[in-house]
Amino acid sequence: MNYFGLFRAIVCVYDTSMKHVDVIIIGAGIIGCAAARELSRYQISVAVLEKEYDTGFGTSSRNSGVVHSGIHYRSGTLRAIHAVRGNHMMQQLCEQLQVPFKPTGKLTVAFDRSQCEELKVLKAQGEANGVPGLEIIDVERMQRLQPGISGIQALYSPSTAIISPYELTIACAESAHHNGVEFHFGHTVSAIDRAEDGFIVHDAEGLCPIHAAIVINAAGLYADSIAQMAGIQGITIYPCKGEYYVLDKRLGDQLDVLIYPVPGHHSSGLGIHLTQTVDGNILIGPSTAYSDSKEHTGTTSEILRALRAAGHTLLPTLSEGDFIRTFAGLRPKLNPPEVGGFGDFILEDHDRFILLAGIESPGLTAAPSLALEIVALVRSHLSLVEKQHWSGTLPARERFLELPLDRQQQLVEQDPDHGSIVCRCEGITKAEVLQAVDRIIGPVTYTGIKLRCRSMMGRCQGGFCIPRIAQLLEEERGITMDQQQLKGPGSPMYHRHLRPEESTS
Repeated sequence: MNYFGLFRAIVCVYDTSMKHVDVIIIGAGIIGCAAARELSRYQISVAVLEKEYDTGFGTSSRNSGVVHSGIHYRSGTLRAIHAVRGNHMMQQLCEQLQVPFKPTGKLTVAFDRSQCEELKVLKAQGEANGVPGLEIIDVERMQRLQPGISGIQALYSPSTAIISPYELTIACAESAHHNGVEFHFGHTVSAIDRAEDGFIVHDAEGLCPIHAAIVINAAGLYADSIAQMAGIQGITIYPCKGEYYVLDKRLGDQLDVLIYPVPGHHSSGLGIHLTQTVDGNILIGPSTAYSDSKEHTGTTSEILRALRAAGHTLLPTLSEGDFIRTFAGLRPKLNPPEVGGFGDFILEDHDRFILLAGIESPGLTAAPSLALEIVALVRSHLSLVEKQHWSGTLPARERFLELPLDRQQQLVEQDPDHGSIVCRCEGITKAEVLQAVDRIIGPVTYTGIKLRCRSMMGRCQGGFCIPRIAQLLEEERGITMDQQQLKGPGSPMYHRHLRPEESTS
């Protein structure tokens, strides 16, 4: 039975005894979860510590979901190497984990002659990185690939694709968990002590310390703080906010390829662009603005006006009624505001403390490749023997709305809950919501349900389905209204009843 605030993972609550594992991974974003899955292949014990109450609640769920080709990164850098290798690995990984993967290609669009020269530079850099199929194309070819597009020339990169970033992160975590990795949510690391044979990791909640031979720092925005706890100085993470608009699904058929502008030399991002999602929406964004906070993901009216204008420039057919939602994510940048641009990834082994820092874009693309590199570093300290019965695949998950009518009828006959629609906008059934609840490996939250089945993601943004989900949680899983949380303890969905409950006497 799932309850808010209760953990499925084994947790040492109010126990002063030491817990021992071979490897601790700090951070349950895409890098930490991909590494956990790869390490789960071997006969070692692995624990993941995450300050949030689910996997992928941070940067890993707040990005464009683009599988980058590798054209934007200087040759020989870790960013270039792992972007290209990760791109090659991604489709097979998504097939194994039942995560949607859609090859789209990308147009990087020039609007004047000077930008046309930049396209040549990008093409040469991409080819040096091993990116296949790059072409500089004219207006006629651009219009065939994307009718209505603006610009005078474009670089076409056919290996660019899109995925659902939160679904991949969750699937990597589920795969790792099914293969024996422990996940400890709501654990904020507060101290790391070096021991003769490894490390002792403490958390702010005062639960039991954990001893590990190896610590992997995949803490994203907080990688600098975790590194300092281990005695590693000189790493500073600068949060950089990117804001987005989400467009209504009715526009999904109007965007055939991803559309990017030519980035500026000192830009801290790749420019505001149009991106499809695997679920049929279009994203406009992200903006690029350094932030003083590693937690604040609110949007601003000034930036949103700029996003609207940029969207109309790239795709003039947009109308004001097409904009349905906004969100923002934070990039963990290594370069300070006065420098801008991109720093290279950091992946270093400090005597069994494996440090990853500055894993911003293309971190999602690079994740499967970085995971292999992490395993290689762990192998240099531990003997890694493969498990005989490791499983790298997850069961297929059918989306009811996307199924043919005869299959839908079959499912309803097997389980009447498939015949009850909870989320009208996305066509999500009662059965799918309950399946999402049962997949959660930490505390059940509305955000966790949302990321697993897309309820609350449609045009009404939960206006219709949230009351029904509240009722389902109470009646079907015994989670009362006063226990229901948005993102975990401290974020209650409901403050009190609007009117007094009827007396039962």
